[in-house]
Amino acid sequence: MRREDFSEDFWLLAQWIAGDFSNQKQAWANPTDFAHIHVFFRPLPWEVFNGVGFYSEQAYDYDLWSPYRQGVHHFIEQDEQIYIKNFGLNDPILHAGASRDDTILQTIQPGCFTQRCGCAMVFYREGNKFIGQVEPGKNCMIPRNGVNTYLVSEVELTEATWVSRDRGFDPETDQMVWGSASGPLEFEKQASFAHELSQLK
Repeated sequence: MRREDFSEDFWLLAQWIAGDFSNQKQAWANPTDFAHIHVFFRPLPWEVFNGVGFYSEQAYDYDLWSPYRQGVHHFIEQDEQIYIKNFGLNDPILHAGASRDDTILQTIQPGCFTQRCGCAMVFYREGNKFIGQVEPGKNCMIPRNGVNTYLVSEVELTEATWVSRDRGFDPETDQMVWGSASGPLEFEKQASFAHELSQLK
């Protein structure tokens, strides 16, 4: 794959998502319902996927070196839609801090992550924003407190903001088992890593 094989919207989504996002304003305005969280998306070297890939971390502001969620993501285009395939790291602790340390980021190579089947995100552009949701089928299963749940993930991305809501539902009853009852997390971009995409093929 080469840069020119991808659409303008594909590259725009990749550029917008490449950054350090913080919900500081939301957490300060409503500290009883929202903790202060950072979400990082760092571009991976082209060779990892022979295409566009990202490493992501979510961490509490007070403990950025101990992320509570990590992932690897492969961006592809298919049927005029942009898919972000999601992968879990086989040994996440080895790569903690990779969002802010290039030496650690280089340790993420093929073979150290496994695809999360049924958990791809599908994005489409709507004016000056992108809308994303987990692929249909209720197949992205996440165990929580001894209960197997299917993930419903909704994202709205602009050049400067990231709004997301993750919830887990019982596959038998479709009742919500976990997720924020206070609404979505609202992040603002603190730093951009879009310049790193220009160094790719």
